[in-house]
Amino acid sequence: MGEGEADSPPAAGKKGAEEEEDDFGYRLFPDRNKKPQSFLVRSLFTFHNKCQLMLRLTLETNPYARLLLEALKQSGCTVFNDRHFSCENCDGCVSGGFDAATSQIVLCQNNIRQQSHMNRVVTHELIHAFDHCRAHVDWFKNVKHLACSEIRAANLSGDCTLMNEIARFKFGLKGHHQTCVRDRAIRSILAVRKVSKETAEKAVDEVFDACFNDLEPFGRIPHSKADAKRAYRDFQNRDRYTANL
Repeated sequence: MGEGEADSPPAAGKKGAEEEEDDFGYRLFPDRNKKPQSFLVRSLFTFHNKCQLMLRLTLETNPYARLLLEALKQSGCTVFNDRHFSCENCDGCVSGGFDAATSQIVLCQNNIRQQSHMNRVVTHELIHAFDHCRAHVDWFKNVKHLACSEIRAANLSGDCTLMNEIARFKFGLKGHHQTCVRDRAIRSILAVRKVSKETAEKAVDEVFDACFNDLEPFGRIPHSKADAKRAYRDFQNRDRYTANL
């Protein structure tokens, strides 16, 4: 599983080759291994209904999500709401995840309570889906690949906007955005992989520059919804231009 947001600092894994077998973060998403409930049963749970409604609003109106959905479609990976998204109960420390084995985004209905949070989680996970579509990402065995996608997701999803950082009581001056991206990428790796903090930090540091500067499909770092709208317009115009070549 790729991870969306770690809501609290995860514990570092054991060091060295003696680490226990990695479950790739599936322990955080217990509903992944359960038999799907009927629509009638699921409809009785307020969390599930609210999650579905917020998801629909995000996919229809949020410029970050709309750009990513279009980019995925152009890359040959069309996303369908009922196939590629699943609202489930999760561990208390995560908000969402990307299940590479099923190409499905998990949204933690018990942890996502606000529309702005849903917007950010969906965007974060769609970036993982975009990376999965366009590149041969080895999610399960290559921690550098995971680190790169986590860097991109933290950088481009709005995770590290000034307002979000102020809400976390974290803000600084020069270079703070990069610091936030690095820290959140490390937290995400530690949430879903049984590796030491040193291993996660090393993986992030080794790929940071290249992955931080990979701005596809946005073409810029969207620091606000207005930036995302401009990026979406630019993406659409770029598509029209290449279609006429």
